[in-house]
Amino acid sequence: MKPAILVLEDDPDISNLVRFHLQQAGYVVHSCATGDKALALAAEAPPGLFILDIMVPGINGLEVCRKIRANKALALVPIIFLTAKATEDDKIKGLDLGADDYISKPFSPREMVARVKAVLRRSEPPVTATIATPDWELNSNSVTLTVRGKPVEVTATEFRLLYFFATHPGRVYTRDQVLDAVWKETSFVTPRSVDVYVRRLREKIEQDPENPRYLRTVRGSGYKYEAPQ
Repeated sequence: MKPAILVLEDDPDISNLVRFHLQQAGYVVHSCATGDKALALAAEAPPGLFILDIMVPGINGLEVCRKIRANKALALVPIIFLTAKATEDDKIKGLDLGADDYISKPFSPREMVARVKAVLRRSEPPVTATIATPDWELNSNSVTLTVRGKPVEVTATEFRLLYFFATHPGRVYTRDQVLDAVWKETSFVTPRSVDVYVRRLREKIEQDPENPRYLRTVRGSGYKYEAPQ
């Protein structure tokens, strides 16, 4: 059974368009026009994916995203922004808050459905159950990260990125190679986005993010994961 999708969009024409095409693709769709209502609906029944406009009445979409990522019950639910705010800085801000994809208005409904499917595919947990280091542990069964004995919240994309690096130790990857491996079909993510996510992961797993032990920068090339000895 396909997961339910919660759509936050205050323009009724766009909301109906999104709902129609997602329902045609077999998804259950719940929609609302305000950020407060979106959070209330999610609290009652967590969806499988959020589609958020940014400029909506009350709590805007960025703040809704922030609250979702701070909520343990919702933190791993994928988020797609569907919005007219489409500068690179807007997209980086969305990434920084934990968004998984970013679709600019005006948009193609067929592309939107394809991006929804791609994000949901990428959110599936990897095969290897556990990756453990002296400082942290990834568990793909529960999609959790434990750092020095304490649970640390991660988004599905952060989990996927750390899993990718940890399962490919010692090799230098360019930003474009990381994009191809982790984000695949997502077109809004740029090489600069990889830097954002690496910084976020360092803040969570490294004892000294400015002098990382695990996620190392290779100047002029990209990034390398150093496996503990």
